Amino acid sequence: MNTSLNWIKAMVPGLECTDQEFRDAMTLSGTKVEGFERYNKNLEKIVVGQIESVEAHPDASKLVVCKVNVGTEVLQIVTGAPNVKVGSSGQKVIVVLDGGKVAGGHDGGALPENGIKIKKGKLRGVESFGMMCSMEELGVSSEFFPGADPDGIYFLGDDAEVGSSAIEYLGLDDVVYEYEITNNRVDCYSVIGIAREAAATFKKEFKAPVVTKTGNDEDVNDYIKVEVKDSDLCKRYTARVVKDIKLAPSPEWMRRRLMTAGIRPINNIVDITNYVMEEYGQPMHAYDLETIEDRKIVVARAKDGEKFVTLDGQERNLDSEVLMINDGKKAIGIAGIMGGENSMITDNVKTMLFEAATFDGTNIRKSAKRVGLRTDASGKFEKGLDPENAMAAMDRACQLIEELGAGVVVGGAIDIYPVKNERKRITFEPEKINALLGTNVSTDDMMTYFKRLEIEYDKDSNELIIPTFRQDLLRNADIAEEVARFFGYDNIPTTLPHGATTMGKISFKQEVELEAARIAKFAGFSEAMTYSFESPKVFDKLMLDADDKLRKTIVISNPLGEDFSIMRTLPLNGMLNSLSTNYNRRNKNVKLFELAKVYIPTGEELPDERVQFTLGFFGDGDFFTMKGVVEEFLDEIGISNKLTYNADAKKNFLHPGRQAEISYEGKVLGYLGEVHPKVADTYGIGDRAYVAVLDMPVVTELANFDIKYTGIAKFPAVTRDLSMVMPKTMPVGDVEAIIAKRGGKLVESYNLFDIYEGSQIKEGFKSVAYSIAFRANDRTLEDKDITPVMDNILKDLSAAGVELRA
Repeated sequence: MNTSLNWIKAMVPGLECTDQEFRDAMTLSGTKVEGFERYNKNLEKIVVGQIESVEAHPDASKLVVCKVNVGTEVLQIVTGAPNVKVGSSGQKVIVVLDGGKVAGGHDGGALPENGIKIKKGKLRGVESFGMMCSMEELGVSSEFFPGADPDGIYFLGDDAEVGSSAIEYLGLDDVVYEYEITNNRVDCYSVIGIAREAAATFKKEFKAPVVTKTGNDEDVNDYIKVEVKDSDLCKRYTARVVKDIKLAPSPEWMRRRLMTAGIRPINNIVDITNYVMEEYGQPMHAYDLETIEDRKIVVARAKDGEKFVTLDGQERNLDSEVLMINDGKKAIGIAGIMGGENSMITDNVKTMLFEAATFDGTNIRKSAKRVGLRTDASGKFEKGLDPENAMAAMDRACQLIEELGAGVVVGGAIDIYPVKNERKRITFEPEKINALLGTNVSTDDMMTYFKRLEIEYDKDSNELIIPTFRQDLLRNADIAEEVARFFGYDNIPTTLPHGATTMGKISFKQEVELEAARIAKFAGFSEAMTYSFESPKVFDKLMLDADDKLRKTIVISNPLGEDFSIMRTLPLNGMLNSLSTNYNRRNKNVKLFELAKVYIPTGEELPDERVQFTLGFFGDGDFFTMKGVVEEFLDEIGISNKLTYNADAKKNFLHPGRQAEISYEGKVLGYLGEVHPKVADTYGIGDRAYVAVLDMPVVTELANFDIKYTGIAKFPAVTRDLSMVMPKTMPVGDVEAIIAKRGGKLVESYNLFDIYEGSQIKEGFKSVAYSIAFRANDRTLEDKDITPVMDNILKDLSAAGVELRA
């Protein structure tokens, strides 16, 4: 955003400061100035002169000798400008006096850092006491000055006073500031917004442009009808009609101000719309009324697949999310972005429709991306404009049209404003503001700041009433920032943070997860990190049933592609992909673990995010190797002795005979097993692979790091060996459950030390041998203590189909 200091001073009377003071003060009050450029920094002793005579040079055919009145004297100046002819006189020109400076020359190169000094001298034997110059020599492009000859000197208007400063006459005694405006301060993308900030910063009165009522006795509704079908995308639409259009160059003052904003003047109508856009920050668009069929404007979404040719001659592909401006039969413009080629204004235009609207900023930003076209107008709309500003800008444009004699404004205005933008109210809490800032600003001082910012105070409700153009003020913290800006950031005292001293520590959940990682690393596993985004095809690779609840996922609204379109509900795809990568790179004995998050839909706005401890390996080891790692981890966090395994975990992706569901005290902790051969083959793993998954929220709930001391046993243990024959299909876990249950407090431990299957055992059975240790804390056990316990164990084993081996 660029603004001219003179343009700002027109709205802030009495503003006096140096260039650097303005920059520093504005930056400290929150409107950061990136830099500035003074147009006349290398322009000295330059006045308005009037040519009294032009004679041929005696020794050079391309030079002429001029007598130029500069107010205090008549100077002889030799020039080679092609537009100064022998015999001409009366033209008013820009004269650089002896000892003066200009910015540069006609070579088109970079301007010298310190300009060029002009001295009197002789040109082909004829004395010259100065120089008449062009706009380029003043460091300004001639394109900003209609009628300027790029190869000759510049002729001034008849109103230029001979001997006065040509720099002041041309408006070059000015500074242009460049600002870095944050997107939340959309009001500062206008000269009025910057002027408001300058007035508040320098404690001056802000005076907005005075806009007078315009329009003849006619009614605009007799010329045009407007219908807004999609009011969610068009918050306000205003329109006025101007007839008897007279295209002409804009006045010099307007051209100068447009120049400071970097906008090339074209004609009075175009310049007025650009001028208002810079002054008010409100883009405007004009249509030739003769091109609008049925004299009707319809604001509505485009149709999917619709095509439209914009003013730049490019065909744009549209969809139903792009808002269009239509007449009674066709589209004539993309709302907030660019008009159509079919409504282009020509030099023959007689009656024009002016539009100033407020469109939804997010939609404009997305639409500009969809159609591949971003303009100055869309850049302003996408930031979210104030609907209250639309009619003010429209009235200002119509006032300028009448002032410049560019046309006759038809009376009345069309204003479709379905939902008025109400002023926000924020409770005034000075104590909280001071507490937040670490200051002691008085309430009266705060009120002074608010008055300068046009923030009103309702004493009855103790509320601050925010002007509609300050869309960034939403809560008490925003109000505190305004106080800080004008109290002065450099005036806020430096203080150290204070508060109660607390001891930092990790949470219990983190402690359990760190223990999981420690045990995994201790067992030789390396940590893996895989994507939470996955493809729906993963479920087929893992052979999940069609109705498996894990197929219900969170779908990503803007995925990178189909392979990253859902959030994972189980962590195995990433683990198996990592194992596959290592296998195909011929790495051996690979062991990986991951504390992976899964995302389970809950029917609410947010999913259930659960961490699952996932282990995977191939190479050395088997099912029981994985089981041992799992049990080691669970034992370390206080979950041991009572683990149960269900051999039918019902996991399609695991080997049907080598899988188990892990439970503790009736709660399922997870599962482990060998990867199903078909699944391993799908992932390209040519070796047996094993995985284990523990659901950490359940594990954390059951974990217990409290260690209880138990004294060394004072009495000896008694052991009994038990050899049994049992069906092959019966898990030894059933035997252990009976021993633990019937053994009671006397059973200290039990250990499986032999499993045999062979010709000495009948078909369908296996031999299992356990060593059971008995111990009491208060006495040495005798046979009479142990025999009843053993009888109870054997009785329950017999009932379960287990026989003692002879």
